[in-house]
Amino acid sequence: MSIENTLMQRGDSKCELCGSNDQLSVYDVPPVEKSTEDKAVLACIKCKGELADDAQLDANHWRCLNDAMWSQVPAVQVVAYRMLHRLTKQGETWAQDLLDMIYMEEEVKAWADAGLPEEADPDAIVHKDSNGDVLLAGDTVHLIKDLVVKGGNFTAKRGTPVRNIGLTNNPEHIEGRVNGQRIVILTQYVKKSKQGE
Repeated sequence: MSIENTLMQRGDSKCELCGSNDQLSVYDVPPVEKSTEDKAVLACIKCKGELADDAQLDANHWRCLNDAMWSQVPAVQVVAYRMLHRLTKQGETWAQDLLDMIYMEEEVKAWADAGLPEEADPDAIVHKDSNGDVLLAGDTVHLIKDLVVKGGNFTAKRGTPVRNIGLTNNPEHIEGRVNGQRIVILTQYVKKSKQGE
């Protein structure tokens, strides 16, 4: 029996998300290596069209998740969970309420979480060099101008490499060792070294 026939039987020839029977087809729930009925849902044309990450969502249509999230089919639970996350990001408070109620087995939740987009921590401090390249702890940078080191009685010359830099709580400051001394350097005066430099 084909996957589509199996899903038609499982879903009673209706979309497993909203219950519609309009142009049903198989939707493989990412990540998918090989299409199987356990990793797919039967979806109508409207649901399938909005499952794409960049699709505009019709929030009222997705109120159907109030029922779908209780499905015994893990793939349906995963899709419901991910769509509720997207709706919550759009400011739909009812979707957050449903997310707070949803229950999934650990392995199903792990599968659902694996498909959520990575979120950047809005509070994360990002250090950037003079060109706007992101600096990471351990990077090597070069000075782009001569810097007088206060308390060090020397001038760090332009072009001096600073290896294995450390990051601070201030996005405009990094720490590094120059002439054997650990100093604080303004990020606007450094350029990240490319590999091999």
